[in-house]
Amino acid sequence: MKVFVLLGSINAFLGVALGAFGAHGLKSKVTPEMLVVWQTGVQYHLVHALALLLIGILCHLLPEPALARNAGWAILVGILLFSGSLYVMVLSGVRALGIITPLGGVAFLIGWLLLILAAWKNAS
Repeated sequence: MKVFVLLGSINAFLGVALGAFGAHGLKSKVTPEMLVVWQTGVQYHLVHALALLLIGILCHLLPEPALARNAGWAILVGILLFSGSLYVMVLSGVRALGIITPLGGVAFLIGWLLLILAAWKNAS
């Protein structure tokens, strides 16, 4: 599905831009602890941007791509909830937003599980 190649590319761009912003723009404005939180958001953002690219390619290659497509949507939700909540928490200082982060982690896990199932289903 071309949409996941597009979403993966956009998210890779955003991950690099947000990483640079954290390294240069936030260094003197937030605590070292919050900078580590930002870096965690960027790391997961970039890894899952690559996953979206992979899913976009797999959707074209698999004879039955429905599970892979659903994995892509789950991964996108994971990026928004996991990395997004960390970014907003660092920028706003509202630590209570960290309660959203695990929901993004669960979405990542669901996405990877769906990708495993897609590979399993299409392997035979």
